[in-house]
Amino acid sequence: MNILELISNNFDLWVVPAVAVGLLLCGWVLWLVLRSSRAKKFARVHVQKDGVSSKGKSKKDFVDQKIEQDRKTRLFLHSLSVLQRDGRLLDFFDEDLSLYDDEQIGAAVRSIHEDCKKTIKKYIDPKPVIDNEEGERVTIEPGFDIDSIKLVGNVSGEPPFEGILKHRGWKAGKKEIPKLSDIQDAAIIIPAEVEIQ
Repeated sequence: MNILELISNNFDLWVVPAVAVGLLLCGWVLWLVLRSSRAKKFARVHVQKDGVSSKGKSKKDFVDQKIEQDRKTRLFLHSLSVLQRDGRLLDFFDEDLSLYDDEQIGAAVRSIHEDCKKTIKKYIDPKPVIDNEEGERVTIEPGFDIDSIKLVGNVSGEPPFEGILKHRGWKAGKKEIPKLSDIQDAAIIIPAEVEIQ
């Protein structure tokens, strides 16, 4: 059996999971960025409430909120721009895959997967929340972090809980956010590139 037949016969086994993993990683990166910006906003709002009278919001408050919203939008789109720049992820999602053979799609997915994986490892270095294999029996001790572990199924009583690990979860091994570009328009994910002859 040659390599093309092997790839064609196993298309659903590795291309679909690879694309799913890529989408999950993108979602996870965006969630981390939004979560960190949200925490900062709540801390700032709490400080502002202590120092501001209850007469209502001034124009300055409205402008500050607008600036903060623009910053969040830019951070969200910046995450996509990094994955596009390093892994051409948006180009892949924009393609009409019905025009290509399975072998061509497989080759493209492999390259995109490797490049996006390198980028995510470089900036976030994801680690499992629970370092066991999925499907193994685990014990959740009292005092567990409810932000890190989600209990599902027939949950009743007090910990310790025993159950089957359905998903290991992910946490950031490092939180290195790439430098924002100097693009003023927050809607620009990555600029068009024109080669002058």
